[in-house]
Amino acid sequence: MDGFLLINKDSDWTSRDVCNKVQSIFDLPKVGHIGTLDPFATGLLVVTIGKGTKAGQFLESGDKTYLATLKLGEARDGGDVTGEVMEHKDVPSLTKEKILEVFNSFIGEIEQVPPLKSAVHFKGRKLYTYAYNNEKVTPPSRKVKVNSLELIEFNDNTIVFRTNVSSGTYIRVLGEDIAKALGTVGYLEALHREKVADLDVKDAHKLTEVKKEDLISISEGLKNMVHVTVDEVTKKKVKDGLTIIFKNYVKYDNLLLVDENNVALAVYTRVDRGLYKSLRGLF
Repeated sequence: MDGFLLINKDSDWTSRDVCNKVQSIFDLPKVGHIGTLDPFATGLLVVTIGKGTKAGQFLESGDKTYLATLKLGEARDGGDVTGEVMEHKDVPSLTKEKILEVFNSFIGEIEQVPPLKSAVHFKGRKLYTYAYNNEKVTPPSRKVKVNSLELIEFNDNTIVFRTNVSSGTYIRVLGEDIAKALGTVGYLEALHREKVADLDVKDAHKLTEVKKEDLISISEGLKNMVHVTVDEVTKKKVKDGLTIIFKNYVKYDNLLLVDENNVALAVYTRVDRGLYKSLRGLF
């Protein structure tokens, strides 16, 4: 088995739990995943299998879409419903117009400080190791991009919103920052991932229902990339890792090379005009 399984994750499962279960169900030697989902979060988890683990990085870097429920008036450790209550603060009178005004202020490239309870590396260690050892650190902020913020519902101090963001964006932190901009505090009561790149949770399966037939190929999973079908001569060059000229694709940084059966061979990256070199073999 080589490719991706789209899993609709339930809450209270870690992303690793899901991988271990898939590995057990299908007796697989190599299983990974794309984009960690916190245990409280639900929705699309892309599980990489076999050669799909080599291709995962090209989905990992894609934008992601989430549906989030932000509860105002209370701050919790870690920014989500599983954390301990840290602070209470009154919620000012809010209007739809005010919420949309704040949403608009977050559109585009923003600075975001990763949460301490995260797997982001800082000085050679994952941040959550500092948190678990009660060590105080201040990780540097980093740039992320919020492509869209859509207000779905607002009532009873609860805001439901949909957002499309760049890879590496923490929705827990985004929720906390939105609450601050509204003059209060808040935490995520629920989080559901709907899309990873062009892959949709609508096509995902629950762990209790997943079958081998649900596996999608690497080529199908990387449908967001430009596909180039190569002949047998070029296929040998690809397997030898040689640099190749693709004059008709000069405006694209990366190309997914596939054979006549649409089997993924490699990802090539542009180095100069129409000249491309192998970035990652997938065979």
